[in-house]
Amino acid sequence: MKFQVLSLISRSPHPLTGELPSAAARFEDVIEVGVTAERLGYDAYAVGERHAGAFLSSSPTVVLGALAARTSRIRLLTGVTVVAILDPVRVAEDYATLDQISRGRVELVVGKGAEAGHFDLFGLDEARQWDLQREKYELLRRLWEEENVDWEGEFRPPLKGVTTVPRPYAGTPRVWHGSATSLNSPELAARHGDPLFTANAVQPRSAYASLIGHYRERFEAYGHDPARARVAAGSGGLLIADTAEQAVSRYKELYEAKVAQTFRPDLEGRAGYNTPFRTIEDAIADGPQLIGSPQQIIDKILGYHAVYGHDLQSITVDGFGLARGEQIETLQRFAEEIAPVVRRAAPSTLWDTL
Repeated sequence: MKFQVLSLISRSPHPLTGELPSAAARFEDVIEVGVTAERLGYDAYAVGERHAGAFLSSSPTVVLGALAARTSRIRLLTGVTVVAILDPVRVAEDYATLDQISRGRVELVVGKGAEAGHFDLFGLDEARQWDLQREKYELLRRLWEEENVDWEGEFRPPLKGVTTVPRPYAGTPRVWHGSATSLNSPELAARHGDPLFTANAVQPRSAYASLIGHYRERFEAYGHDPARARVAAGSGGLLIADTAEQAVSRYKELYEAKVAQTFRPDLEGRAGYNTPFRTIEDAIADGPQLIGSPQQIIDKILGYHAVYGHDLQSITVDGFGLARGEQIETLQRFAEEIAPVVRRAAPSTLWDTL
């Protein structure tokens, strides 16, 4: 198993104290935690992309560029690049530039995005989201793989003889497809022989297992070697304590206040938004959240691995309002007490040849 740290760069009042950090302080947190993640031996650091709501991640390339300048080994991923609302030419240019600066450490996770409303913000029809996603991803793929591209589609003007610059550092970066609620992303990933990144953040395990099962089935049906079907999985947040009892007593009020703070009544019943695990006991028992003692978290990750067969586990430490020192302490405990056990029990060759 490989391990990634993900930040969506959330910025909202602390669910218990109401304290609101400045935007500059949140960006500093993200960059310093990313530098620490490399020092602690994590394999990748990812920054999300949101254009609405209580987030500061509208420009992930800028944040990842700052991280590229402060790190030398750790992979730099997105989580996700909302390609459906972006110009593929600009995406190709921006991330190839980042790939050059980081000397080949960039990988994209593309998706339509989880924030309701960003299609309106960019003047696009949300009803066409999957058509937008497919066409724009396939153009991005061609722009990175080919030069002198001739292309014509529905959602942007035609291209004639276009070669985007710069070119990626050492060939086309790996592109994962983010998958949360729909079969469309697993289908697109399978068609192109790309890896799948399941959100594994809100819904029960069975919902994500169904999407992964579809991906693996279609991956082989499209003629790809099933051994090449890579899968990654997210999580709904990480909180570590010495024992299960301490996890509940220490984090119950915080966890449940955060659930209440982020609840969206306008999206009630729409998959992928409001968590059904509204108490910390439910989250520990059945949710994707990694909350509890080190052994509980090890058991949960390996339980997901038994179902998903995933190569990469993503964790998030800044989603509940923990201060930077607590985030770093959590990352260190995970790196020392949890990651080595999971790596031995579920080895992966992802990135081993790089």
